Amino acid sequence: MQADLIPGATPGGQLVNLLLLAIPVACVSWTVTHEHIFSEVHDWCERKSQRSSNVLVRKFFYLFTCEYCFSHYVTAAAILLTRFTLLFGGWRGYILAGFSVIWIANVYMSLYGRLRLNIKHERHEIAVVENELEKHAARRPKERAAVKD
Repeated sequence: MQADLIPGATPGGQLVNLLLLAIPVACVSWTVTHEHIFSEVHDWCERKSQRSSNVLVRKFFYLFTCEYCFSHYVTAAAILLTRFTLLFGGWRGYILAGFSVIWIANVYMSLYGRLRLNIKHERHEIAVVENELEKHAARRPKERAAVKD
């Protein structure tokens, strides 16, 4: 078992590589499934995933609308391009790397989604406060004019 470990790979180096490789996986997965630049493709895939009579066609098009599903395919491409393995060389290292990159990428996407939600909530609160201040400022001159009379 010890002979199967990747020679020269330190656990710290592999962890850094895992955390770094998950960043582009999360970025591509999120962008394709959520961002406006791909909205036409996303909407088309969503319609196909809901309306097709063939179950395989529905499942195929669904993967382009779900960041978790899509991250599996992006991870497979990233691992093939980088030949990244985790702990072991060969197929066992690829399987461990694949599931690990998928998990870390989805943690990143969850954190990003939560951050965007918080930002949207704060923007809404700011807009409400600004609207109230504008209403209050608009009433003020009328109140002053009434006092002068």
